[in-house]
Amino acid sequence: MIPLRRPEADDDLLSQCADRTKRIRKLGATSKAAQSQWSAGTVEKDGIRALLLRMAPGVERCMYCLNSTGTDIDHFEPKSRRPLRTFCWHNHLLACSRCNSNYKRTEYPCDDFGQCLLIDPSVDDPFDHLMLLPASGTFKAKTRKGRETLRVFGLNDRFELVSGRQDAYVRCCDVLIGWHRCVVDGDSGGAERRVHALHREPFADVLRAIEDMARLPHASLLLGSDELATALEAWSTTSRGTVPEGRLLTTVPPSRTETSAALPSRTDG
Repeated sequence: MIPLRRPEADDDLLSQCADRTKRIRKLGATSKAAQSQWSAGTVEKDGIRALLLRMAPGVERCMYCLNSTGTDIDHFEPKSRRPLRTFCWHNHLLACSRCNSNYKRTEYPCDDFGQCLLIDPSVDDPFDHLMLLPASGTFKAKTRKGRETLRVFGLNDRFELVSGRQDAYVRCCDVLIGWHRCVVDGDSGGAERRVHALHREPFADVLRAIEDMARLPHASLLLGSDELATALEAWSTTSRGTVPEGRLLTTVPPSRTETSAALPSRTDG
C-alpha cells in the first residue's frame, strides 16, 4: 500500500449520491435497502469508478495489494454495517476481486473505542503502520492497525504478493541504476522511459521502501550497492526523476566514481 490522494467529487455526483442515500433512509436504512440502491445506481457507480481510477496507483491497481487490476468498488466500511454510507464518496476504494471478495469481504475490525483497525490509504500513510522489507517481499507491522491489515488482506500470506514484491525490488533497483546512467550520459529519452516505468511499477510500495532506505545513514551498505545509492541520491534531488514542468533535469549529482576522482578523501555514508 501507498498513501493516495482522494480527488474532489463534482457537485452533480455528490447530489446524485445524496439522492440515493435519501432513498436508502426512506426504505429503512437496512442492508437490503442499501444493496438494492447500489445495484440500481449505475450512473453513480460510473462516476465513482472514474474518480477511483484517477487516484489509483500505477495503472489502475488495487489499492490494497497493488498486484492486480482494480475491478471492484469496495465499501471500506461495509454496506451491511453502515447502509447510509453506501454512496459516501469517502467510503470507496478500488480493489481487485480477490482482495474484495476473498479476503476483506465484510471485515471491519475496530478497537474498544470503535475506531477502525484497517489502513485506509486515502486517509492513512500505510508506512506509519507497516514496514516493508523489499528484498524479502514481506511487511512487518508497526502498529495494531498494521497487524490487522496484514491479517485481513493476507499481504504476507499470498505467494503472488510476496514473490511479486521480491521481483519488483530487483526491477526497481535495475531501472534506477539504468535511469541514472542515462542521465549522466545525456540520454534524456532513455531516462524518461525509465521514469515512466518506475512510476507505473505495480508494487509502488517497493519503490517507496527503497527511497526510504536511501535516506538512512550508510545507505550504500543497506542497499548493497554504491551505484544504486548514487542513483537514488540523484532520483531524490530530481523529484523522483522529474521537475515540476515534467522535464528531466539536465544537471544531476555526479556519479560516485566521478566524485571520488575529484575528492579522493571522501568516504561513503
